[in-house]
Amino acid sequence: MSLAVIGVNYRTAPVAVRERLAFVDADLPRAVAEIRSLPGVNEAALLSTCNRTEIYCDLESADNSEPVRWLTDYHGLCDRDVAPYLFRHTEPEAVRHLLRVAAGLDSMVLGEPQILGQIKAAYRAAVAAGGAGKTLNRLFQHSFAVAKRIRTDTAIGSSPVSVAFAAVRLAQQIHGELRDCTALVIGAGDTIELVTVHLHQNGLGRLIVANRSIERAQQLAGRFAGYAITLADLHLHLAEADVVISATASRLPILGKGAIETALRQRRHRPMFLVDIAVPRDMEPEIGELDDVYLYTVDDLDSIIDENVRSRQVAALQADEIVATQTHHFLEWLRANDAVETVTRMRRRTESVRDAILASARRQLGNGADPDEVLTMATNKLVNKLLHEPTVRLREAGAEGRTEIIDAAIELFGIDRER
Repeated sequence: MSLAVIGVNYRTAPVAVRERLAFVDADLPRAVAEIRSLPGVNEAALLSTCNRTEIYCDLESADNSEPVRWLTDYHGLCDRDVAPYLFRHTEPEAVRHLLRVAAGLDSMVLGEPQILGQIKAAYRAAVAAGGAGKTLNRLFQHSFAVAKRIRTDTAIGSSPVSVAFAAVRLAQQIHGELRDCTALVIGAGDTIELVTVHLHQNGLGRLIVANRSIERAQQLAGRFAGYAITLADLHLHLAEADVVISATASRLPILGKGAIETALRQRRHRPMFLVDIAVPRDMEPEIGELDDVYLYTVDDLDSIIDENVRSRQVAALQADEIVATQTHHFLEWLRANDAVETVTRMRRRTESVRDAILASARRQLGNGADPDEVLTMATNKLVNKLLHEPTVRLREAGAEGRTEIIDAAIELFGIDRER
């Protein structure tokens, strides 16, 4: 068995590729079940966020390519569309990767905490779909504990940095003070909630929250004295917005070029600042071609993020030391677990041989055979059966000069090395 992680992230693939490989939360259980049913896949979990789509699996063979083939087929893509952007890690790198992702060390915003909640949701989906067994259960639980320790023992989360924070900082660079601005946020999930927190903390004048569910929109807007609308009413309020920040799970764009053109005319071409944090994108890329529009995607936030990363570099070095140690600890458990499983299979096999010989001996005794002869024959047969395969392998190893096999046999059976 071999642990592996396969996928794309913001380091390996642009947003145009990531959005084509993204999954909505509702699809995760079915997707995990499909991966788990692939040949040679023992366990599986799927993590999909705006910055990454990653398949974690326990494989019979480290070079199993079935998950990659499934990922491209699921999204109706060709290998050439995906292959240049894919990464693949096997243990120990697969273990190290998940620990770093859970701690926010592999995030676009170094140390951001939202990813841990997303990993926990992915893990719950894997459990619900029957994809997480003994190995992935242990790995994900270990990643949660390591992430908690890193946030406790280092300063990785000491400053409020996130994609949401970066978006608000960029809005300030475009509009200056936000107290005279109206912001329209689209969606009501964790990212948009964090956006509204940062907008409020930076003195936003007016807030509009748009969401498919008006109840969710009202709940979020009410916390910040905002106004709630449905997505169907977006066109009625778009012209009011100086700042538009969107992060939904929609598979199709919510805002098109035409809607923004209409809003700009109503605004008499006062500039609009738009940030599309969603993957797949909520805003048509063509919007960026319009005058008086500043359109940014998650990939465009790099420069803002870099400014905030510097204060976390020392903490990240400390965190990576913890990750290295904890990766080693997990691999020790994994190897020990492999040994336990090997011992279990070995016992099962020897007990099967014993039971067959014992049954034969009982039949002979029942037929009146001499007990001494039966016992002698049974024990000789047991020895021969148990030692046949190891004897053949040792002779082959000796003929091929593979002394490490012979040394291992001496150690395993506690054989005196005297000649």
